[in-house]
Amino acid sequence: QVELVESGGGLVQAGGSLRLSCAASGRAFRTTAMGWFRQAPGKEREFVAVIRWRTSFPYYADSVKGRFTISRDSARTMVYLQMNNLEPEDTAVYYCGVSGGSGADSFYTVASNYDYWGQGTQVTVSS
Repeated sequence: QVELVESGGGLVQAGGSLRLSCAASGRAFRTTAMGWFRQAPGKEREFVAVIRWRTSFPYYADSVKGRFTISRDSARTMVYLQMNNLEPEDTAVYYCGVSGGSGADSFYTVASNYDYWGQGTQVTVSS
């Protein structure tokens, strides 16, 4: 079992910034990528960003490109999401996931291709 714990969420005004963290622990797992998804009330979980574990190559949803940055610390098995210029539309519960699968970038935009998830952290952006 792999455990993921997210932190760093909170309430921020539009235009502000937050940095989310995700710490992974538990059994050894052949991680190929770690990603961030978000889910707003009444909506499906949507892809935000992913980082390939071996190459550190990132991939972003169009809605966050240029505002969010995903990074990792492989020594500590952690992944971060720096969120700048936040908008009210970014309000959601943000989830960290780990995938052991492989494929093109589009593979990692699908929530069902992730093997483990954290409990989520709430991000609220006020206008």
